[in-house]
Amino acid sequence: MKTKILTAIMATAMLCGCGDSMRNNPLINQGDTPYGTPEFSKIKMEHYMPAFDYALAEARAEMDAIIYNEEEPTFENTIVAMERSGALLDRVSTIFFVLNSNETSDEMQALALEVQPKLIAYSNDINLNPTLWERVKKVYEQRESLNLNEEDARLLEDTYKGFVRNGANLAEEQKEEYRKISEELSSLSLQFEQNVLAATNAFSLNITDESQVAELPAFVRDAMASEAKARGEEGWTVTLQYASMFPFMTYSSNRELKEKVWMASNSRCVGDEYNNLDIVKRITELRLQNARLFGYNNFAEYVLEERMAENTTTVNNFLEELRGATIRYAKKDYQTVSRFARRNGADYELMPWDWSYWNEKYKVATFDYNEEDVKPYFELENVKKGIFELAERLYGIRFVENSEIEVYHPDVKAYDVLEENGDFLGVLYMDFFPRATKRGGAWMTAFREMYTEDGKEVRPFISLCGNFTKPTETSPSLLTFDEFETFLHEFGHCLHGLFAKGTYKSLTGTNVYRDFVELPSQVLENWAIRPEFLDIVAVHYQTGEKMPAELRNKIIDSKKYLAAYMNIRQVSFGMIDMAYHTITEPIEDVMAFEKKAAAPAQVLPVVDGTHMGCSFTHIFSGGYAAGYYGYKWAEVLDADAFELFKEMGIFSRECGNRFREEVLSKGGIRHPMELYVAFRGHKPETQALIDEILR
Repeated sequence: MKTKILTAIMATAMLCGCGDSMRNNPLINQGDTPYGTPEFSKIKMEHYMPAFDYALAEARAEMDAIIYNEEEPTFENTIVAMERSGALLDRVSTIFFVLNSNETSDEMQALALEVQPKLIAYSNDINLNPTLWERVKKVYEQRESLNLNEEDARLLEDTYKGFVRNGANLAEEQKEEYRKISEELSSLSLQFEQNVLAATNAFSLNITDESQVAELPAFVRDAMASEAKARGEEGWTVTLQYASMFPFMTYSSNRELKEKVWMASNSRCVGDEYNNLDIVKRITELRLQNARLFGYNNFAEYVLEERMAENTTTVNNFLEELRGATIRYAKKDYQTVSRFARRNGADYELMPWDWSYWNEKYKVATFDYNEEDVKPYFELENVKKGIFELAERLYGIRFVENSEIEVYHPDVKAYDVLEENGDFLGVLYMDFFPRATKRGGAWMTAFREMYTEDGKEVRPFISLCGNFTKPTETSPSLLTFDEFETFLHEFGHCLHGLFAKGTYKSLTGTNVYRDFVELPSQVLENWAIRPEFLDIVAVHYQTGEKMPAELRNKIIDSKKYLAAYMNIRQVSFGMIDMAYHTITEPIEDVMAFEKKAAAPAQVLPVVDGTHMGCSFTHIFSGGYAAGYYGYKWAEVLDADAFELFKEMGIFSRECGNRFREEVLSKGGIRHPMELYVAFRGHKPETQALIDEILR
């Protein structure tokens, strides 16, 4: 037994014996940096694979020390030892995959495809090891007599379930099948995401005829001109990045150009060189096979067993309740805008590429409100300052920019996050603007998660990433109201990560059920329309004047009128997700399948040749498979939770501390409903959200 352990340790030592190349590898040997933050400037492509190989060897040696330990299995020498193992591999993997999303290259994407199978093989070797499984079972069977505290008990429970749900109880031939399925799924998910990024970057529309942009607001023209200049083009350029595409679709009356842009976006990866149709088909088939290995009828059943919703019936009933209560109001929204368009000269059926334009025209005519009026009040730096102030009022924390912390791109800034008494809480990286090397959307991630070791807290490194409107030569970054809400949303995730408390990394911060993780982010969006907060954050970047009450009210009124439409849009995404993951037979025609799945929630006309699934990264590469409903589920929670903030005061430190203590700091130590009830005092009801939508 000991020989095997020594062999593994010698293998690690041989890697270490690579000499200066390994000693000087910044992924392996952390330099003297603030808080141990990554040295991005020293990391080169040639460092990654040696670091992965070395870290994998070390992780395997650590696991072998547990597997071949001749002592009787205990909570400490088995469960805790497993939790602590692979720390270096976790560091290397985290840095690589976070940067692969934010600052990728062809070389990084090729390396990701090469290294992913190695990581999956390592994971499978752990979960499918019979000796290790026996040790885990022995500890689990003694759980009632171990006198474990709440956190230790949860770690043991999660570890045991993790082995079961990852194949430990399967027969040998089934284990081999599981290995093949998991390896192929991992590779396909990565390829799916790479295809979406490549397809997004592959399209741009360059306009050289000034008459085609003359009607656009100055901020849209300036952004398009800056994009063209950056590409070495004349004139004005629009891309498929949201911050570029959405303003063009909103203000251009040129239906031909808008159709071209809209079709390019909504047919990404549909039968082109970055085709994801076959990948969608294969991923859903493999997920079904995976579920059946474990005795489930479909993949959603397998996933939902570890979610608040618990089963497909609950999720489908929830989505149908929201759809049934609001679909006619959403269709009324479409009909209202369509009638307005016809009265104003649109002699055609309102198509999806027309929607943003005529919706904006309707808002201007009905509410005397447009984005041009709003954007000057949401200058990015001032918005950031206001959001920091909100966090300080609610939680007493401060954000201090730290130029000594290295960043991975000039656009990125890093901040020390400090408690009111000056104690270090964590590092926050902020990366706001789109670029070709960065995936689309907005998200929170972490370079290091919080845990406690030897009685000392290791604080997290959190990152907020977005694709917001870029500064131009004539103006700073001015956000749309939607971008402002998105900033608040992702900042809520960041607070969840920063406030993490606990011993074990796998149970801290955002490591909670997927249908609970959106509560901290979505509840923060409620401040976006509160006059008291807008007085702080919405200040004209040129005059310094606060947003007038009249304009604030127009924003609120205009959002209310589209609430049903926006609700149905999100519900339809959840329905598509559930359809893909409740199949019991492989899908023959994914185009027809998705069209049928979306039909009950269809509001805008259907356009042939489009397919959401082919670019639906949330469910095919982002961890939300059979979980997209969680956004609406969390809206039910946040609608109810914010009522307490309104009762106690939206800047109430008492309420903020209560939310921090009962929800944000607890991670996955307890069941989410227990956390929610501890904060709110009762369980939430779906009707609260429906009432808010139809109010």
